[in-house]
Amino acid sequence: MKTDFLRLWDFSSKEIDFILRRSLELKSGKDQNKCPLIGRSIGLIFEKASTRTRVSFEVGIYQLGALAIYMNPNEIQLGRGETIQDTARVLSRYLDAVVIRTFNHDSLIDFAASSSIPVVNGLSDVHHPCQALADLMTILEKKGRLKDIHLAYIGDGNNVAHSLIEAASKMEIHLTIACPEGYEPDAKIFKEAKAVAKSEIKVVRDAKKASDNADVLYTDVWVSMGQEREAKEKKKKFRGYQLNSKILSYAKEDAVVLHCLPAHRGEEITDDVMDGPQSAVFDQAENRLHTQKALLEFLLASK
Repeated sequence: MKTDFLRLWDFSSKEIDFILRRSLELKSGKDQNKCPLIGRSIGLIFEKASTRTRVSFEVGIYQLGALAIYMNPNEIQLGRGETIQDTARVLSRYLDAVVIRTFNHDSLIDFAASSSIPVVNGLSDVHHPCQALADLMTILEKKGRLKDIHLAYIGDGNNVAHSLIEAASKMEIHLTIACPEGYEPDAKIFKEAKAVAKSEIKVVRDAKKASDNADVLYTDVWVSMGQEREAKEKKKKFRGYQLNSKILSYAKEDAVVLHCLPAHRGEEITDDVMDGPQSAVFDQAENRLHTQKALLEFLLASK
């Protein structure tokens, strides 16, 4: 039976922990000469522009011994009116898995429902689970644990925040989200995670309060891709939610700084923090490669 990865909620805590431990092994160079997915073919359908997601998946697929096939929706029949369902059924006859980066999460659900092969969410408007795996790996790498880590997320309650909420719930991380009124995470996702979490997950208005004694500080762009029309108004509301040296000073002395990138330097994060000694931003970006390799291996190698 196939397994999809559309949101972090799809996997158990044990499965996430297994993938993270395997990611650390792969990063260390273990099994670097093995190609567990040799002879496999993995499709990449990207509606949204991408740097890290596309390159990390293509390189990771190559290193696992598989073939990556990149498909722009405007260059395949999906962009000329073929239904999502028909495209999913056809590609299932050719490929072993599909990674989709899309605007509409419902399209991802529809594709997965008609696909007989694993579907991976490379990003949607509601979830960014591959990013969350890399975030968890980076925290584990820097702090040696996930349980009882205090993570402060400062910014928009967007797809990254949603996946962090699920990650915190699964891995017993204490998560505080600081955002302006009207920009909270989706209430259903928040309530679902809170109902089963053994850790504290909360939303506050004050970035200073969120950062107090935090082990990890995390931010993302104020204006996500596709929201450019509301950029001016949104930036006004987020002016008090910048990750800067003052906010960092409220966290623990050894606090780690994360950003999923791309960064709008001078807006949600300052240069001195992003390039400072406490920043793990570029380790975090690198870890996309290792976690996605572990994920694909998990989904396909034993099948």
